[in-house]
Amino acid sequence: MREHRGRVLALSAALFGGVGLQLLAPQILRDVIDGALAKDELNGLVHLALGYLAVGVGAQLFSAFGAWLGADIGWRVTNRLREELMDHVLRLDMGYHGDKPSGEFIERIDGDVSALSNFFSTLFISMAGGLMLGVGVLVLLWREHPCVGAVMTVFAIGCTLVLFRIRHLGESKAVEQREVSSRLFGFLEERLAGIEDIRANGAGAYIMDGFLRTNHRFFHVTRIAWILRSAIYVIALLLFVCGDILSLGLGAWFQAQGLITVGTVILMFRYTAMLRGPIEMVTRQIQDLQRAAASLQRINEMLSAKSAIVEGAGVTWSKGAPALNVSNLTFAYSPGNPVLRDVCFSIAPGKHLGLLGRTGSGKTTLTRLMSRLYDPQEGSIVLGGHDVRDARLPELRRHIGVVTQSVHIFNASVRDNLSLFDADVPDAHIRDVLEQLGLASWLAGFNKGLDTVLDGGGRGLSSGEAQLLALVRVFLLDPALVILDEPSSRLDPHTEALLQQAMRALLHDRTAIIIAHRLATVRHVDDILILHEGSVVEHGKRETLERDPNSRFAHLLKSGLEADLI
Repeated sequence: MREHRGRVLALSAALFGGVGLQLLAPQILRDVIDGALAKDELNGLVHLALGYLAVGVGAQLFSAFGAWLGADIGWRVTNRLREELMDHVLRLDMGYHGDKPSGEFIERIDGDVSALSNFFSTLFISMAGGLMLGVGVLVLLWREHPCVGAVMTVFAIGCTLVLFRIRHLGESKAVEQREVSSRLFGFLEERLAGIEDIRANGAGAYIMDGFLRTNHRFFHVTRIAWILRSAIYVIALLLFVCGDILSLGLGAWFQAQGLITVGTVILMFRYTAMLRGPIEMVTRQIQDLQRAAASLQRINEMLSAKSAIVEGAGVTWSKGAPALNVSNLTFAYSPGNPVLRDVCFSIAPGKHLGLLGRTGSGKTTLTRLMSRLYDPQEGSIVLGGHDVRDARLPELRRHIGVVTQSVHIFNASVRDNLSLFDADVPDAHIRDVLEQLGLASWLAGFNKGLDTVLDGGGRGLSSGEAQLLALVRVFLLDPALVILDEPSSRLDPHTEALLQQAMRALLHDRTAIIIAHRLATVRHVDDILILHEGSVVEHGKRETLERDPNSRFAHLLKSGLEADLI
């Protein structure tokens, strides 16, 4: 809020102006009524009526300006909160992300913050304006008659106390409503992401059953929360009726005694009706506050989540290909179920390691530990003479380039997909990299070159084209260590030839780890490491293992049992 002092001051001025004109309007109305009953001059009454009209229009203009300014401030503040939440979520470790569906993140970052935005966009207008208006009304009623002022002050305080006593009536259900809403969005997001598998395998009925159960729960929780919130409104409505009766009764009695004029009776009734506005505002804000409190609680939970990955103090990386040493590495995603067990190996600077093993043997997990998506429970990874835990995460991840089997394509231009939205990367450099990788003809296949817009998720690109795009991304990053997770799987011969050519250029003078399910992928590596159930069962020079008839690698080459790696 401190970043928007000017807007806040302008909003305060609009509030003061609008409240002042609202308080002035009944005073003019009283003069008009009393003047008409006393048969004053018509010109004077017309002037008063025009003044009343001008004051009413002015109050509305101030109110409209204040509402616009309040909404503007609310959106600016909550958009900043969205930015901070998104930045925080991106810094959390993969263990946290794995425990929650993407739909829940969307609901919290967008849905919960939107609930706060709706609250803050009317906070100054309703709360501050209502408070000023209520105090102003009571002061003027005291000025008209101390007895009336005292009675209406007691009434206003009583209403406020009653509403505050019941303000938590629906808060717990509001929290539950937001939680159930998150589960519903998470369910939809996950199922829609897998719509092809669901249709292909005939799981539609099962998914609909799950959706109906989740939606049924959402409906019932939302209905109960709405009923509890509405109970506050009904109680407030009854209080307002009592206030109207009290005001008219007092006014009629004082007028019958000749103590006040008819215009003053109308003035008192108008001021009492104006008290209704602040009290209604409190009621609405209590309901909004319940929703906002639930959202704020969930946002605070997310902001208070700490990443299991602790930022290092920072290291100075030397130029050139680094050595990699892995010592006694043990890691488990969940306690008691280790995925890697006491893994040890090393790679000399500029050498390439072929990593083999069946699915589930821990190959991909090992590479995740190197870029610190997770930290091991035991052991260490030393890259270029530095423990990776000592490096700052952005520096480490610029030092390591990873190409996974599943390449994410953004709904953006080829340029943005290659540079990952880094506007500082010039087009000329991107084209030079494509030339070095032998992929100039690949770029020429896009009708608008670097300006070609790709569909989100890679629709319209083959698996090979997506892999080529990922290789260019890594080359633009210019990392010292390159990790390729089965880059040539599911490719046609022509695309595989392009990919192999690009890989040779990418891996030149770089240390590399190549995860392979196909033996052809590792025919040019220097060393071979085979994992089985999280443990190293074979490690050595590729040529030595090829010549050793008793090695697992030689057995795989002779038998061609690539299925043993799947």
